[in-house]
Amino acid sequence: MTDETTLEPCGEPGTTPVVGAEAELPPAARASGTLVLLALLVVYLVWGSTYLGIRFALKGYPPLFFPAIRFIFAGGVLLAAMKLRGAKMPTAKQWLNVSILALLLLIVGNGGVVLAERSVGSGLAATAVATVPLWTALFGMFWGQAPTRPQWLGLFVGFAGVVVLNLGSDLSGDLFAAALLVASSVSWSYGSLLGKRMDLPAGLVNPGAQMLSGGLMFLLLSALHGDAWTLVPSMTAFLWVLYLSVAGSILAFSAFVFLMHNTNVALATSYSYVNPVIAVLLGAVFAGEAITRGSIVAMALVVVGVALILLFSPRDGH
Repeated sequence: MTDETTLEPCGEPGTTPVVGAEAELPPAARASGTLVLLALLVVYLVWGSTYLGIRFALKGYPPLFFPAIRFIFAGGVLLAAMKLRGAKMPTAKQWLNVSILALLLLIVGNGGVVLAERSVGSGLAATAVATVPLWTALFGMFWGQAPTRPQWLGLFVGFAGVVVLNLGSDLSGDLFAAALLVASSVSWSYGSLLGKRMDLPAGLVNPGAQMLSGGLMFLLLSALHGDAWTLVPSMTAFLWVLYLSVAGSILAFSAFVFLMHNTNVALATSYSYVNPVIAVLLGAVFAGEAITRGSIVAMALVVVGVALILLFSPRDGH
């Protein structure tokens, strides 16, 4: 769930929530419809395609190593850019806080998706991760953010989709992958809400620091696992990691921030129920992933559930 104080992506774990981004960006007038449309297309298509990107990156890289490359690069570029703009870098306490969030959002959140995609399709993973708003709505109750009646209906419909997804797909035969995707969504949701209550750097310094911290954690885990570190195991895998870093973690995230400043929350976060459709279609076309009846029913239920939750969330005043 999103309110006016938090920019809270809940798509592919690999972009991080921004708290206080408004403090660094000047007030913007309502953007033209063309710019908004272009930004929406970037967020829809790029974040929807990152699941396919993960699948192809796994063909060349160990699952703990390529996220390290991705997030160290993306986080380093963001921090360097903000430093050049004169932004204030994180304090020691803020580095600790962003590291905690990186553990929840990137290591468990993104890492769970990467590990799950070794055995399940990218479209299936995207549909499972699209349940993040459902978990976020539930966790919000612990902080006094009780769902509205339409949102309760959305929770019921969305969780029905989760049940169908686990019964009528490859996940029914792969309990470990199913557990990873559930843990990923739950951790991402909790981390998103926790971040709203922590002392974090302002603006884009926050996601930059989180990605850099998460990338270094992935690198440590990869070393402890004994992974072979080859920067370019194959050109295809390398280009997909570069795509995930530049397009997924920098370009699409910047488009999302633009949407949060120039449109309402419901529109800006509408990618949550568009990304699974994009991911399923791309997986079928480029990776030969089967689209089963159970997957279609599950995707439809999740999309409807998430739409009800987001559309009936408090508006941000735009």
